[in-house]
Amino acid sequence: MKTLKNLFLNELADMYDAEHRITKALPKMIKAATCDKLRQGLESHLEETEGHVTKIERIFATFDEKARAKKCPAMVGLLDEGDEIVGENKKSAVINAAIISACQKVEHYEIASYGTLRAWAELLGNDDAANLLQEILDQEKEADRVLNECAISKNNKEALEEAEVGAGASRGRTDQM
Repeated sequence: MKTLKNLFLNELADMYDAEHRITKALPKMIKAATCDKLRQGLESHLEETEGHVTKIERIFATFDEKARAKKCPAMVGLLDEGDEIVGENKKSAVINAAIISACQKVEHYEIASYGTLRAWAELLGNDDAANLLQEILDQEKEADRVLNECAISKNNKEALEEAEVGAGASRGRTDQM
């Protein structure tokens, strides 16, 4: 990376790969979610994510470049961790909390990445790219807001209640011994 433009294009390729991976991962999260609001939010964000792929292609075009993907190790790790946490918590009251946790980690990575890319596009004098990146960034922030809303709703309360009931049952069995 010898120029900011090269760095920008390299990081954009990273996010192009990340968005493709997310479009493959979200349907599993949607299927695992038991909360309608969470499921609807994830379905909506899946549509947006598919649009992000197209917007990234348009951003490459504003630099007279063909869209290309570069493996995004960070997203691979975040999605693997998400698969693991969801797999470990299927069919329990904490499944929605687990999905929210996994998805928010992804959203925060995307927010950081798109914020940086937008700033670089501005420095490079590419207003079209900066505007497209701002659109993506706004959608990522909104997805994070919806996830926060779900996190403070009944999802985590149900998970807490299950833990309390389970702890009470354990205490009850111990007391009877």
